[in-house]
Amino acid sequence: MKYFLIAGEASGDSHGARLIDAIKTIDSDAEFEFWGGDKMAEAASKKPNKHIRSLAFMGFVEVIKNLPTILSNFKKIKSEIQQFAPDRLIYIDYPGFNLRLVKWAKSLGYHNTYYISPTVWAWKPERKELIRNYVNQMLVILPFEKKWYKQHQIEVTYIGNPVVEQVKDFKPDTNFKSKNRLGNHVLALLPGSRKQEIKSILPVMIEASMGMEKDYDLVIAKPDFLDLEVYAQVLKQYPKTKITLIENDFYNILSIADGALVASGTATLETALFNVPQVVCYKTSRLNYFIAKMLVSLKFISLVNLICETEVVRELIQSDLTKDKLTKELMFILQMEEKDKINLYQKLRDLLHTEDSPSRLAAQLIINAS
Repeated sequence: MKYFLIAGEASGDSHGARLIDAIKTIDSDAEFEFWGGDKMAEAASKKPNKHIRSLAFMGFVEVIKNLPTILSNFKKIKSEIQQFAPDRLIYIDYPGFNLRLVKWAKSLGYHNTYYISPTVWAWKPERKELIRNYVNQMLVILPFEKKWYKQHQIEVTYIGNPVVEQVKDFKPDTNFKSKNRLGNHVLALLPGSRKQEIKSILPVMIEASMGMEKDYDLVIAKPDFLDLEVYAQVLKQYPKTKITLIENDFYNILSIADGALVASGTATLETALFNVPQVVCYKTSRLNYFIAKMLVSLKFISLVNLICETEVVRELIQSDLTKDKLTKELMFILQMEEKDKINLYQKLRDLLHTEDSPSRLAAQLIINAS
């Protein structure tokens, strides 16, 4: 069969890559076209039609500024889909773009599978009607999502969380510290995978960490698709602070980290599954935050707290994300007793435990869908 996958962010690229690998083990004649990143490219053994580095627009203001590009992307992808004529269209999160395609695709008779549900439970709940009417198959990866959709009479399938699978399968590099000239203790700075996140969140992370330099090596995780200049613009403000920038080695960093400052997103869940104490950070422009506050009604922003439905990790959002407050929370997690670290994420692990491989189950369901 022919599969067209659409991912617009780093986490979607990871999920898409594992899904492609799983499909290939079941469907030996599988053909792929996709919008995604380097991981999907490696899995499919071909370049993406459009790379995620040119797709990740964060916030309402950024979307408006880049509207001509976004509209051009819609025109381009519609043409590519019609030319490829896939048996399955697979949407991986990225709702601002993907949910605008499903109606068009369904009207032309394409089979729509949504893998990794949009956060309709967080904001714009009216988008559930697009899913009800135009998505043939919805596969969800967060336990509470199945309950939410059931309350709205929409049939979905919970497959488990592929991040659990990714972390479980990861084999750490035992020479990672020596290769990167790191000492015994490491503090991970994980400011996200979008340019806007780096600019707004990384400076506060660095300022809160500067007093820890004697005891901890500061390490920034950089995705390979972001230009070094994005980080250089921030780092030049702190010429006396020793910071190691490591590209494309996120899991190895987490495997040795004693603590982490993490931008909200999938990274909060990954950090937890490596059992690293963390503080969750989020900051955007005042206008973006004002609009989001009007539209979003959530008690928490991190996946860890959302899944557990209680505050497992501390979240510092917008005006609360200051140097002093972040330093205080950072000191707290770095001074945690080992026994407390071990038990920190136990509830999360229990809730996400599944017997099957989420990626393989997703592949089977997609292939066998009617």
